[in-house]
Amino acid sequence: MKRVQYIALILVLLILGCSKTSNDANFIAKNTGRYQYNSDEIIEVYFDNEILFLKWRGANKIKPLKTGDNTFYVKEMNEKIQFLTNPKDQKQYIVLVPKEESKKLVYNYRKLEIDEKVPNEYLKELNYEEALRGYLAIQAVDSLDASINETDFNKKGYAELRGNNYENAILLFKINVVLHPDSPNVYDSLGEAFMKSGDTIEAINNYKKSLELDSGNRRAKDIIKKSEKKE
Repeated sequence: MKRVQYIALILVLLILGCSKTSNDANFIAKNTGRYQYNSDEIIEVYFDNEILFLKWRGANKIKPLKTGDNTFYVKEMNEKIQFLTNPKDQKQYIVLVPKEESKKLVYNYRKLEIDEKVPNEYLKELNYEEALRGYLAIQAVDSLDASINETDFNKKGYAELRGNNYENAILLFKINVVLHPDSPNVYDSLGEAFMKSGDTIEAINNYKKSLELDSGNRRAKDIIKKSEKKE
């Protein structure tokens, strides 16, 4: 009987231990911050009433399930994570817990320094010079990185254009031109943004550049002809 009661007590203690969602002050201080998810995305870790939350991909209050002192299950990622110090650089990382014991531990997402930012963060601050510098650095390492995909970048510009944010659209298209200088489409998009903003001269210059790279761009031809007739 005593043995059964002892086992029951152990089970209760284990359940209580796992159900504890709060985190101590040292853990909070050490792990609060922004972690680099990929070349242009971050995961922000913060605590509210000692409970851990994440900001990631537009979700501002992801609440991981605490399954141990330093282990959390993130439903949105379908992953268990831990916070560990990498012995190679002594930096904090979010580590994905291997699903198989035989798998090697990988230090996945590094905690960024306070003044360290990914290009997308500079874009949100409208700091396009630093954003461009960041995207060029990414391109130098991997020209096929998803964050500098021409089509995706163009979509960002058109989203601004639809919102009548002409200056933002122009600067986004300018970045795309620098990243993809041999693409007729990026000049066509930049020309459209200039035209809608009222800058006809720059619009025509970019349409002409698009036409140089793609002589079959009928829209560019028509716009250039119309502008010449007005002159």
